[in-house]
Amino acid sequence: MAIVTARDAADLLEPLFADASGEALAILHLDAARCLIALDERPVAGTDAIDLPMRDIFRAALAYGAVGLILAHNHPSGDPRPSRADIEATRRFAETAASLGIRLHDHLIFAGGECRSFREMGLL
Repeated sequence: MAIVTARDAADLLEPLFADASGEALAILHLDAARCLIALDERPVAGTDAIDLPMRDIFRAALAYGAVGLILAHNHPSGDPRPSRADIEATRRFAETAASLGIRLHDHLIFAGGECRSFREMGLL
């Protein structure tokens, strides 16, 4: 199954975040046809902004042979809007990914029963 749209990714990831008590991060590793190779889940410390463990994420992506990634995290506060820190971290992540030949297809935020897509908001 290819993960082409934000909705495709949200449908896959929503159950992971539905019962999360704290902030969590999920990474979808995709092949060239945007089919799922692997799903990594990580708990996150802090609540103000997502801390992207870039080295670990890229190490895994390269080991899987992924050429695309979709990031997702939740906001336990219930507000699905990305913070300024979320936006900056995602920008830096996308630039680093591109330098490795990996495309960041999207970054999703789950909160308050909603899912927001950085790509759809014009932030990627």
